[in-house]
Amino acid sequence: MRFAAETGARLMPIPRAGLPVWCDRFLAVPDAGDFFATRAWYDTILAHALPDGSEPLAVLCNAGQTVLLPLLRFGGRLTSLTTPYSLSWRPLSVPGSDAAALAAAGRDLGRLLRNRPPVVLEALEEGRADFGAILNGVREAGLVPVRYRHFGNWHEVLTPDLCWEDYLASRPPALRTTIRRKLARAAREMWFERITAPGPALDAGIAAYVDVRARSWKPFEPFPDFDAALMRKAAALGLLRLGVLRGREDGRAVAAQYWITSGGRAWLLKLAHAEASRAASPGTVLTAMMIRLLLEEDRVQELDFGRGDDTYKRLWVGRRRQRYGTILADPRTPGGVLVLARQAAGQGTRRLRRWLRRAGNRPDNLHA
Repeated sequence: MRFAAETGARLMPIPRAGLPVWCDRFLAVPDAGDFFATRAWYDTILAHALPDGSEPLAVLCNAGQTVLLPLLRFGGRLTSLTTPYSLSWRPLSVPGSDAAALAAAGRDLGRLLRNRPPVVLEALEEGRADFGAILNGVREAGLVPVRYRHFGNWHEVLTPDLCWEDYLASRPPALRTTIRRKLARAAREMWFERITAPGPALDAGIAAYVDVRARSWKPFEPFPDFDAALMRKAAALGLLRLGVLRGREDGRAVAAQYWITSGGRAWLLKLAHAEASRAASPGTVLTAMMIRLLLEEDRVQELDFGRGDDTYKRLWVGRRRQRYGTILADPRTPGGVLVLARQAAGQGTRRLRRWLRRAGNRPDNLHA
């Protein structure tokens, strides 16, 4: 595929069937520890997690040689191609791209976005040098990046070869007591399944997850086919860890959750438990069982509990990091002036995010 060098950057549609083959040079490989920059992730959200009426797009910068930005046009605005399930997003750069090339790509991007409404990039990681270099180029092209707080992410980097007992000893005393007491009860009343590969067991596990979620406290699911599709995609790559806890009397699932593993990291994508079984703490029991196997069999180096500051997360992992959003605003446009005026007025993160959601008509966050 050829790109006109004189245009610098191009905005082009992406098919919902999946990213074109020429995107592969920008994508992370499945086992590199950067799952949210892989084909598996993007192909799943393109097919199963986009709002009706939205249009997935890509910006190719530096004549298609350095940076690809997956974007979404919805409600008349451009945003990053993120969803309520996204734990991180970044511009996809060709491995080995240096700061000069990334800044050149940023200048191309800035020129492309001139005289357009503000562009919102979400779920950004703090301190990425590649994104910083791109933003330097964006500034040189005359746009102003405005940063805001997006969501909290609880995680913990583990010491090498950490065993379950040592991990458990580092947890708060109340959680340790609950785990030991409820595990003993679960051994009498429940049985545990861990599913990692395609096949009939995966089909049954997905059905159990759907059943549990329908009987849980969880809100309405905006994209009900997404979880099953992602589990199947991850299982085909050997990255899925799906756990199901069933009652011994009737075999019906009382809790279910799934993790994605890659490059020594494990992300908890979704969990749920049946409210009718709440007294047995099946969600806590299942999380404990899953983490034990992630430590002892998968030897993961980091546990990541996803989006949001839910209180239970800090019991299992001890570090919080902030995910950010960045608005690329052209000060020569009315929308850009409004973004900068709101920033100057110090209106704060929550008010800015509420305005962004109203302006873009995007779904709000979903937590694990």
